[in-house]
Amino acid sequence: MAVLRALVSARTWLAVVHLMAGLFIGLPMFIVVLTCVITGVAMIPVLLVGVLLLAGTFWLCILIARAERARFALLLGTDIPAAPLPGGRTWLRRIVAPFTSAAAWRGVLYALIRFPLSALQFVLVTVVWSLGLAMLSVPSYAWALPGGGVHLGGHLIRYPGALIASVLAGLVLLLVSPAVTRGLAAADVAVGRALLGSGREELTARIGALETSRAQVMDAAEAERMRIERDLHDGAQQRLVSLAMELGRARAKFGSDPEAAAEIVGQAHEQAKQALAELRNLVRGVHPPVLTDRGLDAALSGLAALSPVPVTVSVDIPVRPPTAIEAIAYFVVAEALTNIAKHAHARHARVVVVRSGDLLSVEVTDDGTGGADPAGQGLSGLAARVAGVDGQLRVTSPAGGPTTVEVTLPCGS
Repeated sequence: MAVLRALVSARTWLAVVHLMAGLFIGLPMFIVVLTCVITGVAMIPVLLVGVLLLAGTFWLCILIARAERARFALLLGTDIPAAPLPGGRTWLRRIVAPFTSAAAWRGVLYALIRFPLSALQFVLVTVVWSLGLAMLSVPSYAWALPGGGVHLGGHLIRYPGALIASVLAGLVLLLVSPAVTRGLAAADVAVGRALLGSGREELTARIGALETSRAQVMDAAEAERMRIERDLHDGAQQRLVSLAMELGRARAKFGSDPEAAAEIVGQAHEQAKQALAELRNLVRGVHPPVLTDRGLDAALSGLAALSPVPVTVSVDIPVRPPTAIEAIAYFVVAEALTNIAKHAHARHARVVVVRSGDLLSVEVTDDGTGGADPAGQGLSGLAARVAGVDGQLRVTSPAGGPTTVEVTLPCGS
């Protein structure tokens, strides 16, 4: 039954369409790219016009590769990851960039081999399907042929035994045609992945980026640890030491001067409340309990209430993201609001948090003076923490404002 279902399967016929269409796509592609490459190489001595033509050909092949990846996804259901586009900061570097990109060279090679490869696939698909159908239907038309049968290899097939053998051979060939078609499509996918996908150099670059982000996360964690130690030492610890000294003074005066002892106890009580407030703020900066209990909406509303700059908060999260992502989003907003209060001279700030599918978007905007430096200690620390979970941080802060900090975090479970 599976063999019969394969004959009428949409997957099989989409593969047939893909393989047949490759011939008609590959022929003009082959002619245009080969002509441009030959002309470009020949014209290199002519005021480097050939270099511009070759660069344009490379960029054309990059666009062709994008279209071919879409064709593979549409007809074969295969997603081929794209290699990063070559680029540069100046127009000269953008022209030269394709010549140093392995992905661009693979795109040119793909454009040149698409036609001969598709021609071979076209012939094989046509032969395997048409020959099977022709042999299966021999009895219906053999009588109309010269000699009353099919001439094959110098032999005339017209007797019942030979006709039955032809029908059986055609049936077998027809039944294996879907497997042959899918095999050719799988081979074509392998060629597409090798020439249109991200290659070893992109993987190497990705590994390098991950190593860099891991080092940044470790640096950010170490800086956070040192900040907590400093806050404990300079804040709560000093107040607790002072509290112990005040209580010692009060105990010494209880016998001789109860009123003075009561006054000292009152002062110690105030210091104890201040120490508790500092410890509470310190814990809130690390991971507030309300974030765990009630989520980002309540935690960010609490941050906005404590901010000296009026803040509007909008949170649209149908499904709570993972705990680590929530903590990073909270930290980003807390740090951004702190920077706004200290440096932006803003009158109002706005926080928008939206989850769309497997992405959590956080945007913090203020109407301050602008000029925020993404390479500064605060924003670079945010970028390192965000990069640690494969997120992205963008800062837009022209002189005169406004300033916008946009963060995108993956939150797929």
